[in-house]
Amino acid sequence: YAFVKDDVLCIPTAFCSYSGEALDKKTPLLRSMETLNKEAVKILKLLGRTDVTGVSTTIGPEQEYFLVDKEYYKQRKDLVFTGRTLLGAMPPKGQEMEDHYFGSIRPRVAAFMQELDEELWKLGIFAKTKHNEVAPAQHEMAPVFTTTNIATDHNQLTMEVMKRVAQKHGFICLLHEKPFEGINGSGKHNNFSLCTDTGENLLSPGKNPESNLQFLLMLCAFIRAVDLYADLLRMSAACAGNDQRLGGCEAPPPIISIFLGNHLTGILNHIAEGGSPNKVAREQMDIGVEAIPSVTKDETDRNRTSPFAFTGNKFEFRMVGSSQSLAYSEVVLDTILADSFDAFATRLEGAQDKQEEIRHIIADTMRQHGRVIYNGNNYSEDWVREAQHRGLPVLRTSVEAFHTLTDPKNIELFDRYRVFSPKETAARYEIQLDNYIHVIQIEAATMLEIAKRQIIPSCIQYSGKIAGSLRQMQECGLSAKRLQNHVEMVAESLESIMALTEELERTVNLASSFEDLYARARYMAEDVCGAMDRLRTRCDALETVVDRRDWPMPTYTDLLHRI
Repeated sequence: YAFVKDDVLCIPTAFCSYSGEALDKKTPLLRSMETLNKEAVKILKLLGRTDVTGVSTTIGPEQEYFLVDKEYYKQRKDLVFTGRTLLGAMPPKGQEMEDHYFGSIRPRVAAFMQELDEELWKLGIFAKTKHNEVAPAQHEMAPVFTTTNIATDHNQLTMEVMKRVAQKHGFICLLHEKPFEGINGSGKHNNFSLCTDTGENLLSPGKNPESNLQFLLMLCAFIRAVDLYADLLRMSAACAGNDQRLGGCEAPPPIISIFLGNHLTGILNHIAEGGSPNKVAREQMDIGVEAIPSVTKDETDRNRTSPFAFTGNKFEFRMVGSSQSLAYSEVVLDTILADSFDAFATRLEGAQDKQEEIRHIIADTMRQHGRVIYNGNNYSEDWVREAQHRGLPVLRTSVEAFHTLTDPKNIELFDRYRVFSPKETAARYEIQLDNYIHVIQIEAATMLEIAKRQIIPSCIQYSGKIAGSLRQMQECGLSAKRLQNHVEMVAESLESIMALTEELERTVNLASSFEDLYARARYMAEDVCGAMDRLRTRCDALETVVDRRDWPMPTYTDLLHRI
């Protein structure tokens, strides 16, 4: 619906070219929703559900973010220009104690959260959850579930309102996927479910999931879709910021797998093997206290490492970055699910015994696509090797992920369901590469400016101060061996930083020699980012020994612990 924001009437709008191609994220999202609705209703009618005339997807997006003091922010060129710290040594205390996560919300932050809720409610965005996240200065909010189209619009508004309200409280809201090295990044967990127009959640297992064939068929649709199109799902969460985030500090790794838990996996395996799923018992826990009865073990993904986890009555796609639009991941999810429903419906249409055919579909799904199910620790190096052995795509960078849009099977999928025409797919591939290149160019240019105009001059000044102190001590006949060593170490580090700055500048200048967009993007991801990492390592090491009064910008201690 239309709404009023900042005394202006805002009308949700779709944008297309003069020849009809979609130029926005809204249009393909609506196309994918219509496609999914059509295929889901078709398969439900084949199951005898004639009461269902519509199926919609719903989202409950958890939005993670950082709050930093506005005055410190303004002194950091990297935060101003890129949204993340390109340099910065870890403070003595990071998130080791997790006391921020479990601690109370600070009054200043609580005041921001309260006003944020009120401003969102005015726009019809029903925010209901707010809490600290694991990293210092990190927080999270979550709204009530609603249909995909509305949830996507609401999340775009939420990000805008968060930034505006934060400034009123003397904060800057950072939505970059990895604002700080060495601690948690920020995601936008996409909690995804399917609901009928009769009010039924198709991903609700009920009390006896082993006998709920409709639910098990829905699970198989996800398993098949995610396995066949893992590359597309990875692509939907790809951006330069997510390259910094994925694979560490609670973020899922860049390998797509599904977490189902041992109980549901066991049910599907028993059916696939021709056995009775009733033999799969839930694990019980004895707490060891007589006053507390035994309880059924929770089987959701508590180590939080799975990128795509079943969490009771929904799937949680945790890979989406905090700054990204929800639309792209939803377009992919809707389309690949529609493809599974279409394939299953074709089989059911020709089957006389629908329940027996569902069991065959489950068996075939587990045999052909069960490789995508993984209930273990996704951070383990063993899983990387196992994923490669299983033949799962390992797309470490966004540039590799973007390239999946050139795969004929993916072009054909979007074209078949009229979500993207081949021309629209090609355009998005080119735009994503171009955007990635620009982001890295801006980061590299910002880093060069900080190094040349702030760090190097400040360290030269510091070197002169300590060299003068050393000379005075020597003139007095005092032994200053350790101070001399310190002076030499700072001089050596400074020389190294100057050399690495020159290396980064040469590397950036070579980028323009690549005429092919994909080759240039790969060069940015590998060579330019590599040169930036080397320069950062030396600068961060020097930060830990230079006098605080001589360091030219607020440190991680200032940004994370002084709110």
